[in-house]
Amino acid sequence: MTVPDADPGPSDADLIAAWSRGDEGAAAVLVRRHARALARFLGAAGARDDVDDLVQETFYRAFRRIDGFRGGSSFRTWLLTIGRNALKDAKRRARRRPVIPLDDREVAVDAEAPHHETVARDAEARLGDEVAKLPPMQRDVFLMRAQQGLGYEAIAETLETSVGAARVHYHHAVKRLKEALER
Repeated sequence: MTVPDADPGPSDADLIAAWSRGDEGAAAVLVRRHARALARFLGAAGARDDVDDLVQETFYRAFRRIDGFRGGSSFRTWLLTIGRNALKDAKRRARRRPVIPLDDREVAVDAEAPHHETVARDAEARLGDEVAKLPPMQRDVFLMRAQQGLGYEAIAETLETSVGAARVHYHHAVKRLKEALER
């Protein structure tokens, strides 16, 4: 006696169409359906501690560009492509600028040279103090860009400003921080 398969529910295409019509629940079903596979893929592709952030970034990008999904491949394949690109972007950002954490996480240091730990902790504390002194818009743009890795478009949208203004605020924040840390 064979048991019929459980109803898999609406297809991805049906869910995409429902979401496009404003059904937020459809997006939640798509996320539940594909997030675990996407996280496994990203982890295997080299994402480390930032898998959850990359999954979130991937869905954010996908839902912003859902009109670009033509159905030539499966929705999951399209998502994995977006996820792979998000991972490449994250790796590129990490190579371009070293990150000094601005929270309570430990700073990676050379155990052979304890003075490096002291220097790193001092730099982290000074940077945190100087970031707190920035004007609010510069501080927010700097943290969104440097700490969260957001692009200028996302920052501008979040802070309800222009991309150009976001770039200028970031430039001024970095300039102020460099000057303060060189003193």
